[in-house]
Amino acid sequence: MSDPERRARGEAMINEVYAGDVVVPPEGYAFTDVMLSQLFAELWTRDTLSMRDKRILLLGIIAEKGESMTFKIQVKASLKRGEITPDEAREFLLFIAQYAGYPRAASMLGPCEEAIAEFEKERADD
Repeated sequence: MSDPERRARGEAMINEVYAGDVVVPPEGYAFTDVMLSQLFAELWTRDTLSMRDKRILLLGIIAEKGESMTFKIQVKASLKRGEITPDEAREFLLFIAQYAGYPRAASMLGPCEEAIAEFEKERADD
């Protein structure tokens, strides 16, 4: 697959993964060019794990790292794509607290609820 084809595949997948909520980075910045051509064009397109499986795994990793804003983005995208429900998102934090610690999981509570509220508002507006 040529570089332009990989980039196009990566752009399509980043739009799918984030349900259109993340702006595709412009071409020409090495970090995002590699991210699109490898992470999104190659890994997210693999079929071995479902999109839901990948998302749940990613949510756990992000939560353990304490990346609350990224957690919010991922929860909202997952809700919009129908991969999880609001109750499941909340349940993830209970489980995460047991393995990553209560302070780490607690820092995800606000962003998680914000993502749920934004999702429910957008759904009601449609």
